[in-house]
Amino acid sequence: MNLDVNDVRIAVTVLSMLFFIGICFWAYSRRNRARFDEAAELPFQSD
Repeated sequence: MNLDVNDVRIAVTVLSMLFFIGICFWAYSRRNRARFDEAAELPFQSD
């Protein structure tokens, strides 16, 4: 199998897109919602 530079670019682009979609699913999953809501309130808490 002879890999061309364009084949490597396509593979990196597809893997990057899948990684990005995975992060989006992780960030918006219901399982993490409580933890992220708590972290969003941290700047507003006083000592």
